[in-house]
Amino acid sequence: MITAHAYSTIQAIERGAWNDCFPGELEDWDYYLAVERSAIEGFQWRYLALYEGPTLVAVAPAFSTRYSLDTTIQGPGKRLTERLQQWWPGALQLRLYALGSPVAEHCHAGIASHVAAQRRPALLEQLLHLARQDAEQMGIGLLAVKDAPGHDEGWAASCRAAGLNVMPSLPSALLPVPFASIDAYLGTLGKSTRKDLRRTLRAPGPRIEWRRTIDDVLPEIMRLYEATLARSDLQFERLPADYFTGVLEQLQERAACVLYWVDEQLVAFNLVLLDRHRLIDKFFAHDLDISRDHNLYVRSWLANVDYCIAHKIGRYECGQAGYASKLRLGCSFSANQLFFRHRNPLLNTLLKLVKRWVRPDRSDPALAAAISERS
Repeated sequence: MITAHAYSTIQAIERGAWNDCFPGELEDWDYYLAVERSAIEGFQWRYLALYEGPTLVAVAPAFSTRYSLDTTIQGPGKRLTERLQQWWPGALQLRLYALGSPVAEHCHAGIASHVAAQRRPALLEQLLHLARQDAEQMGIGLLAVKDAPGHDEGWAASCRAAGLNVMPSLPSALLPVPFASIDAYLGTLGKSTRKDLRRTLRAPGPRIEWRRTIDDVLPEIMRLYEATLARSDLQFERLPADYFTGVLEQLQERAACVLYWVDEQLVAFNLVLLDRHRLIDKFFAHDLDISRDHNLYVRSWLANVDYCIAHKIGRYECGQAGYASKLRLGCSFSANQLFFRHRNPLLNTLLKLVKRWVRPDRSDPALAAAISERS
């Protein structure tokens, strides 16, 4: 018999049992504990668990928040919605309960290693049912699955069976790294891109420092983070300082912060997760004025590729932003999907109409190209 529980802390679930549901995952129990402890403002964390007797058989993280329907809109459309919200505060906001995480690469829903694969669809449906019950107890009508991998037919089938609507989410960028050298990587790129990157490599560059602790530079890191966040149209969460320090502390050798210095000034940082198989780029922030002189984003990109080559790491997973640059830099893209349904039939119908205007590819040609490329 299956019993279902929704917890407010991941510590209610045994670490080994959780990780058994996600073998080899970098964003594991320790990562979610670091996220939970960082207390990101505006988010309440939930952890959904299914048991057979005392044995964990399936889990998924979830969260609740107030969600703005223009979160994925960019450019002129964003300016329009910002003016609307100034005139009518809260007009585009709904309370949301979502499986997934605002700070994970995709929605994690796992089954224990001893559970037969053919049982997964039924367990996913039970997780969705548990999520709906938990949302209703919290008085939340809008249920979603955030960033379900597009190749995961189990999620798609379970969400359709539950009556959820679907729209494209932001795709994830990936660069396979089978190269023996940076020069070999550059040889796979277009002529103009290759020329630009070689010019960058020839120019004097910042000093690069890989760190596991950042307490001494934390104020400067947060200054760079806040400045970068202020320039971005895509804002869902605001990360506190405890997120950056907590991830480094909790994941230890599986996380690093790469610092970029010009003379004695910290001009950029890059938080990454890594193991023997992949490097995940979690967040890059930089000083825009100095970036123009030193091409800091490209410097960071090449440093990560070079690290992968030197350590024989075969995958560089580079996140969900900056699609124009990532297309030029040779990335491929994997689909993510957003499933949603509001329990109020009128609001659900309205959301199905609104999704045509808030699709993330509607206002970003490079993003549209990335979605088309991975379809």
